[in-house]
Amino acid sequence: MAISKHIEQFGGLPVADVMSALDEGIALPAADAAAWRIALEYEDERTFAEAWQRFLGAVDAERVTTVIIGNWSQDDPAPLAGPLAEIIGSAGRLPALRALFVGDITFEECEISWLQMCDITPLFEAFPRLEELVVRGASEDWDGNGGLALTPLRHEHLRRLRLEAGGLPGSVVRSVAACDFPALESLELWLGVDQYGGDWTLEDLAPFLAGTRLPALRRLGLQNSTRQDEICALAAQAPVVTRLADLSLAMGALTDEGAAALLEGQPLTHLASLDLHHHYLTEAMQQRIAEALPGVAVDLSDAQKWDDEWRYVAVSE
Repeated sequence: MAISKHIEQFGGLPVADVMSALDEGIALPAADAAAWRIALEYEDERTFAEAWQRFLGAVDAERVTTVIIGNWSQDDPAPLAGPLAEIIGSAGRLPALRALFVGDITFEECEISWLQMCDITPLFEAFPRLEELVVRGASEDWDGNGGLALTPLRHEHLRRLRLEAGGLPGSVVRSVAACDFPALESLELWLGVDQYGGDWTLEDLAPFLAGTRLPALRRLGLQNSTRQDEICALAAQAPVVTRLADLSLAMGALTDEGAAALLEGQPLTHLASLDLHHHYLTEAMQQRIAEALPGVAVDLSDAQKWDDEWRYVAVSE
């Protein structure tokens, strides 16, 4: 499942592509009525800095609540560090920003494994009122520098965090676990595979499953992994599950073995939803899950066929 479409809504608001609107002379909505997407087209004559400043000059920046950063490169993949510095340098002009998506980029623009990321710690520091953050990509630059990084910190207002990657570094997983997020309600980690930098371990996931941190957490996603069976076995006994409303173990190489472990563990009937989409379950196991959890919204879509050698996660390259 390659990421083939740009998002159409974010932060509860419809997306407005500000560059296209300005170029075509289309009237802009009110500053607080849209999720503003700033992105470059292939071989765009503008730099990201120029596009960003044009955005800030075209809207009432003090009322902007939601921003989406699309492709920041004019042609070949480029590091995020420069554009991120531009955004952080404008933090004072965006006092109402509450939701930020970094990397709304399709595979046709740049494969997720090619997105050259950097330390995102300054985002949390620059926007202390931020409530939702999505970051797509984790890779280093062509010289082996950079890569997604985070220094453990405390953020009072963050409620939703999603890190999307074809391979999430173990250092980032451990840093998220070490952060103090008292308001965090939803955490979603696309763990990915080791071929694309996903060197996390099952031990790195233990703090999320123990239920001793993240006191407001109600939705947990540990997904997009070839080790989904093992993650399910851990979730089956994890203390945190008892206080979740929504659990996602989707997008990975889940087989009947992992699903059986999940069903044979602690009760899951209190959940509002269980997301298992993109899986390798037999029809018999799918039926067993549905019968065991009649009051739970279970997503068993995108069933995959496999042999004894190859099972793929939904998003890797």
